Amino acid sequence: MIGEDSLMQAVRRYPVIFNPMARSQKVGRVLRFLMSHANRFALFATNHSGEARELAAKFAEAGEPVVIAAGGDGTLNEVVNGLAGSGTLLGLLPAGTMNVFAREMGIPFDSLEQALEVIDRGLVREVDLFEANGSPFAQMAGVGLDAMVIEETTWESKKRFGPLAYLLAAVKVLGDRPPRLLVTCADGRREEGIAVLAGNGSLYGGPFRVFRNADNHDSLLDILVFKESGYRLVLDSLRGLARGGMDLEDSTSYFQAADFTVTCDNEVPVHVDGEWIGRFSGVHFYESVHRLRVIAPDAPIRQGLGVAMRSLMPWT
Repeated sequence: MIGEDSLMQAVRRYPVIFNPMARSQKVGRVLRFLMSHANRFALFATNHSGEARELAAKFAEAGEPVVIAAGGDGTLNEVVNGLAGSGTLLGLLPAGTMNVFAREMGIPFDSLEQALEVIDRGLVREVDLFEANGSPFAQMAGVGLDAMVIEETTWESKKRFGPLAYLLAAVKVLGDRPPRLLVTCADGRREEGIAVLAGNGSLYGGPFRVFRNADNHDSLLDILVFKESGYRLVLDSLRGLARGGMDLEDSTSYFQAADFTVTCDNEVPVHVDGEWIGRFSGVHFYESVHRLRVIAPDAPIRQGLGVAMRSLMPWT
């Protein structure tokens, strides 16, 4: 006779999509965690780019109630793409370097056991999805310098320095002549700058609250247009982070929009949710017709600057 506990475990056997070859310092711990809870999970390892999206879409089409993404930005973005517009809930087991979306949603990013407890509780929150040239994203996107930094940041650097690796990569690209970008909003507003960030949530680069007024269910993106390049950009960025938001009048424009386009005379790099999508001379940002249903606590967890700074220094 099957006991009640065994029956519940059989009912709550979650499909988990993960990349066993992911180049993350946490991948070994994640695999050990998944295997130690093998009676709770049906494991699906991916072997090539795009497979996580394909798997998630198949689960959604089959009516699977919950799909778990166990990984970092790349796995999460693919699973989000596969689940968009479906009734299937997204569960997260954060295993990346930054885990920005997990932090935004208040999901424990440093304890897989606690993250699983959140999934078991089953509280659902809906968030907006936006698209950049047809590529959906849940948290943030960047055009220009921001995407160049992502391109320059190696896995070895992230393993050694954590999120600080992105700042080190930024120093490398500061000497390059930045592109001139034109931002044109659907309401007619126009701004010029050398880099553009778009936030659906408030956090960027890990624990930092960059988009002060962001709300991921208000159908708006918070937009930062950086006007200055060089080391002035770094200094002003650090000052903005210390103040809890990047709306610095001297060197940035900060506003909200639901629909806008970024154009440039040359092709510039673009990323969504930290994942490179290519180079374009024009990028159209707009709200997706879909929304994303995420299993998360009822309110996001906000961190103080001290906690944020400690997460930047994994060697301490």
